[in-house]
Amino acid sequence: MKILLIGKNGQVGWELHRTLLPLGEVVAVDYPEIDLTDVNQTRQLVRSIQPQAIVNAAAYTNVDQAETERETAFAVNGAAPGVLAEEANKISALLIHYSTDYVFDGQKGSPYLEEDQPNPINVYGESKLAGERAIHEVNGIHLILRTSWVYSLRCPCFVTSVLQWAREKKMLRIVEDQIGNPTWCRTLAEITAQILGKGNGNLGGFIEHNKGIYHVAGKGSATRYEWVKKILENDPKIYQHKVERIFPAKASEFDTPAARPTFSALKCNKVEKVFKLRIPPWEEQLALALDQGEKNDF
Repeated sequence: MKILLIGKNGQVGWELHRTLLPLGEVVAVDYPEIDLTDVNQTRQLVRSIQPQAIVNAAAYTNVDQAETERETAFAVNGAAPGVLAEEANKISALLIHYSTDYVFDGQKGSPYLEEDQPNPINVYGESKLAGERAIHEVNGIHLILRTSWVYSLRCPCFVTSVLQWAREKKMLRIVEDQIGNPTWCRTLAEITAQILGKGNGNLGGFIEHNKGIYHVAGKGSATRYEWVKKILENDPKIYQHKVERIFPAKASEFDTPAARPTFSALKCNKVEKVFKLRIPPWEEQLALALDQGEKNDF
């Protein structure tokens, strides 16, 4: 099949570019080849390539900055997915789009199911929910994969920051009252490729029968404090650490422009059951990511 991958340079997009190649021809683009705030350019890209599948890994992901750049966040995360869904529907193509645990307010107190009512508490979450709804309105062949706390050792992220702090500081203060699913971007990409590979020559019909929202994240949940402890335990260069103590802290002690949900962990049983997949526990994903050492110098 011909696959249009949007966002090839991001954490997930970089991995997707490699995991999707065995499935067919992959046309991979990123900014400035595609500007998702430009509706006409977005439509023309899909029309010129005529893919059988569109995988949209591009997003506006700066949670704090979104509070002051609402228009841009909604253009990329809210409007563009709807445009892609419209163009995909015209050519009977599949659209795979990634969303976030931040569509929830974190008040449930247990892992969220796909059927739970979203209620975002920041602009980023609002914009991602708008994208989900725009795709639903088109009602074409689509999968929306919600994920959580994505990391990659290739790009700046929470994990790379922790590794750097451990080499520079003797004491760390880490939030202990935010809970989510740490998710290695490679696992997310591999799950995507496995789903696409199950079409058996009738991808459109297969996904049409199973379309909708699925939660795909590291299995299990953790606080950021627990996550940091595992990062440091599994760091292959632990001999470089200067850190001596890690102190638990409350999220309220850190002044951030955007509010974060306190408990946004996702339950991923549905995607495993429907597509007959196994999602590894987040601890396994993290250990493998650090062991493989995507980046030689943390």
